[in-house]
Amino acid sequence: MADSYVDDGVFYPGGQAVNVAVNARRDGAEETAFLGIFGDDYRAEHIRSVLAQEGVDTPRCRVAHGITPSPGVRLVDGERVFLAGERDSVAHLLRMRVAREDLELLARYDVCHTTNEAGVDEFLPQIHRVVPVSYDFSTSRDEDYLARICPHVDIAFISGEGLGRAEAEELMREVRGLGCSLVVVTMGARGSLCLDGERVHELGVVAVEALDTMGAGDSYAAGFLVRYFDTRDVDVAMAFAAERAAHTCMVHGAFGCPSKIR
Repeated sequence: MADSYVDDGVFYPGGQAVNVAVNARRDGAEETAFLGIFGDDYRAEHIRSVLAQEGVDTPRCRVAHGITPSPGVRLVDGERVFLAGERDSVAHLLRMRVAREDLELLARYDVCHTTNEAGVDEFLPQIHRVVPVSYDFSTSRDEDYLARICPHVDIAFISGEGLGRAEAEELMREVRGLGCSLVVVTMGARGSLCLDGERVHELGVVAVEALDTMGAGDSYAAGFLVRYFDTRDVDVAMAFAAERAAHTCMVHGAFGCPSKIR
């Protein structure tokens, strides 16, 4: 995905999975890889070049004839406001099918992170059999959806947008009861919560003057995963994740690397 900042005339590489892969590499992961579908336009060329420079492998990515999804973005007091992008992008028209060779690739890593927008939900059982799964539910909290996805997920990231503390804790316990070992709820300016067993860990935000909040949640997820799989310590992982999310808020785009819109 290319996040197009219409007032600046530039786009930044983006998309949840790309953001997590790049940030995890920057956070100290020895190896990261992205598995997805690229278009064949100039935006895709730039994104692939950035991933190579960042040390993110793309050995089994598909390339399709079509345009890269490119939502418009405007910043209002540091908060991103999305505008409609072009239709008929590769993301609109195509979905990944996970092959045996993809599973062999995924099995090399400590964790596979995917999202509610990746279009691979039907393959989660196969993926989960070969590698621990981290899943970003964003604001998808429908009971039937959770019941279908959670049994195949080890670490759940959920947006707590619109939830009070008691509601967030109730949601976390529901998700853990459905099969997730760790449940993280990000609460924006109120910090984050993580349910590990019966204990709820809580952490506030690292205060900064936000320039751009694009990708902060993905940066949090990447930081959490890197530190958790290094230490198996939830508090250490949350603290590092909060620092990395704060850093992301101080750069434009999810992780920088702009290119001109043509």
